[in-house]
Amino acid sequence: MPNLEPGDYYYSDEGFIVFTKQYHLKRGYCCQSGCKHCPYGFDKKTGRFKK
Repeated sequence: MPNLEPGDYYYSDEGFIVFTKQYHLKRGYCCQSGCKHCPYGFDKKTGRFKK
């Protein structure tokens, strides 16, 4: 896991850490968890990647 830097995440109103597109691109792969800011286009409902 890359070191977290400013812009890699923010805290939701509920207090959860939410990773940004910047973080996901640095990580370099999709975890297929349906992340809110997934730059890879994974759709958790269908289990497929959008083009």
